[in-house]
Amino acid sequence: MQFQPMHITPMQYAVASVVGAVVIIIWRIKEGQSAVTLKKIVIPPLGMATGFCMFFFPVCRIPWLWALAAFLIGAILLAWPLLATSRLHREGDVIMMKRSSMFLIVIIVLAAVRFLARGYFDKLLTVEQTGALFFILAFGMILRWRASMLLEYRTLTAQQS
Repeated sequence: MQFQPMHITPMQYAVASVVGAVVIIIWRIKEGQSAVTLKKIVIPPLGMATGFCMFFFPVCRIPWLWALAAFLIGAILLAWPLLATSRLHREGDVIMMKRSSMFLIVIIVLAAVRFLARGYFDKLLTVEQTGALFFILAFGMILRWRASMLLEYRTLTAQQS
């Protein structure tokens, strides 16, 4: 079976990006209204890791150095605003996420940066390679944020004992 690359217009990409950003913002707001559990911390990066299956298709492959750079930019540079604007805290017997008022702005700015950078990279790479690069960048960002959240969660649950 031969993989056929998708052809997406700039307008389709823009609409999909805006819809995706809105969905993420709504999800993040609702997520902050319920207790944080170990599952809620660990499952998103595990679920997202299935996206690495895209690299089974040669059209999505990028050089290892690019992948490493994307991962490190996500984990070091882009995870920092998420780490700085969200904290876990105890409310009675449960642990809740406390976000600063800047959290929503950070999500919007990260989405805008991604949108603008993707427009640039789409001129240099195929759509599939650009998607792969940005997937790895996002994975690095989410993995670091969730790993930090896991450490914070373990500290708070250890204090309860």
